Formats: sequence, structure tokens, C-alpha cells
Amino acid sequence: MIAVLKPQTSDKQIENLSSWLKAQGLDVHISKGSTHTVIGLVGDTSKIDEDLLIGLDMVETVKRISEPFKSANRKFHPDDSVISVGNTSVGGKDFTLIAGPCSVENEEQVMEIATAVKAAGATMLRGGAFKPRTSPYDFQGLKADGIEMLIKAKKVTGLPIVTEIMNANHLSLFDEVDVIQVGARNMQNFELLKELGRTNKPILLKRGLANTLKELLMSAEYIMAGGNENIILCERGIRTFETYTRNTLDVSAIPMLRELSHLPVIVDPSHATGNAKLVKPMAMAAVAAGAHGLMIEVHNDPAHALCDGPQSLTPAAFAEVAMSVRKILAAMEE
Repeated sequence: MIAVLKPQTSDKQIENLSSWLKAQGLDVHISKGSTHTVIGLVGDTSKIDEDLLIGLDMVETVKRISEPFKSANRKFHPDDSVISVGNTSVGGKDFTLIAGPCSVENEEQVMEIATAVKAAGATMLRGGAFKPRTSPYDFQGLKADGIEMLIKAKKVTGLPIVTEIMNANHLSLFDEVDVIQVGARNMQNFELLKELGRTNKPILLKRGLANTLKELLMSAEYIMAGGNENIILCERGIRTFETYTRNTLDVSAIPMLRELSHLPVIVDPSHATGNAKLVKPMAMAAVAAGAHGLMIEVHNDPAHALCDGPQSLTPAAFAEVAMSVRKILAAMEE
């Protein structure tokens, strides 16, 4: 349930109404927009007399939300959420470029790539330290050592770092990580999501390869229910019957998620296609569709990458993509 308050409602009135609603055993979320304040109620709202609530002088309208995701719902939070990450932010009018290797392989590799992507316009550095691989015999990542290498690259370049978590027991290793990524395979690892809900770190939540948008938003709801509202949604392609690409990028998910939710939406065209040649056109399509950012895999030697070389761009190719993205953004502002 949400209550939309009249524009002239004072802070004291909002505080009194909020206190009364909390006394009814409900969680109260207050969202102050440019013209109206929205109070979102989570819990057993059946005990609330809707007629009594709408009869209050300060209340303009009362609506019940039919969707199971509440905190992630745009009805709860009409304005776009903007997630602060180090010296940058994700969402709103900001555009985010996250780039880096699929896997951290060694310190020299990370430093070289971090320096190159920053020069091309990247605002965050991604890199895999813990790697979920289909085969147990494939490279599993450098784990804690990989995170340390990312932290060193952060100190040198100033780029906030993004890396994937596999197990809640590893959380202590992520103290200096700026954004914790939940990969597609863990999108519905609800125990992990609950633990991340108890942190205050930004979470980059990837859509599962066979999950609906509703399921993605319900996973975000798990994190938000724990108190952490710093969530970035990521569309990374879904599995279809097509065999020429690794996955199928669901471009329609971008405007749909923006309609359903206030959370920022970014796109990973690297995993969506699995083909470096397709990254640029898919990145451009994502920007045109309204994505708040991109996450792109970049490697200084893709042919010898320990993970996902075929979908990784060279630093030079990434610079071309970044330039094309800026042109599209400029054209959309005209």
C-alpha cells in the first residue's frame, strides 16, 4: 500500500503519520519527490483502515500495490534512485561505464587494463576474483589475491572496483570492494541475498539466464527487505533456442525495468552475446533503449585470456565503443 501526501504536508505531519503507521506493525518507506511525498507500507496492511487513511487532510490518494515486489517498485519510489559509488554514481542522468577483465590473472594485467579503460572513459573497474565456472577443471580465479590486485589498481587509478561474490562467508574479503556483484547463477541464492541485505554496500544484481523480470525484482526485494536499498540491476542476456550467440540480449527488459522499478539498470553486452564483434552494436542498442550504464569485458590479450577471451574487447576496441556511446548519449539529449 502507498499513501501519496499533498504537496504542502509538513515534515512534522509526515513524522507523526509515519510513527502511527509503524505502531501498527508496518515497515514505512518515505520517498520525497519534487512535488509529492510517497509513504510506502510493507507488511500486513489489511489492518489499516483505507478510508480512515484517505480521510486525513494531508493524504491525497491511497493505492494498494498488486505486485509482490514492494520496495523495488516505482510506485513506492516514483523518482529514479541514484546509487553513490566512491567518487561516481549510477542512475538518474549519470551514465556508467564499467570495464575490465573477466578474470584477474596477475597484477601487471590488471594494472595495464585499468589504466587503459580509465583513459577511454570507464568510471569503474570490473574484475573476477572468484569465478563460477561450468567445469570444475577451468580456472576458478585467484580469490583473495585477486581482490588485493583489484584494490591496488583502485589505488593507482582511482576507479571504484566491482567484483563477484560467491559465498556469504567471503564477505570480510570485500571490505574495500566498492560494488559487490551477484552473478546470474546466484540471483536466487536467497541466503546470500539476505546477508547482502544486512550490508550497506552497493549490490550489482545480474538477471539469471532463465529468469523473468519479476523474479529479478523479487531477488532485489530480498536485499532491500534486509535494509540495503543500494541495488543496481543488470540485464546480461537470457538463454533461448539461438545457438549463434552465447545468450540473447533482452533489450526490451531495459525500458520495462525502468517502468516497473526505480532502481538503475545497466547492461552487460559481453555475456549477452559471447562474441566480441557483437559487443559494440549491442552496447549501442542498450544505450538507445535507456540503460543507465554498461559493463564490458576488456582484456589486453584476449586470445590468451584464462576466461571468456572470445567476448573480451581489446583496450583499443573498448575505446571505440566508449566513443560511440558518448555520441549516442549526446544525440539523445538533443
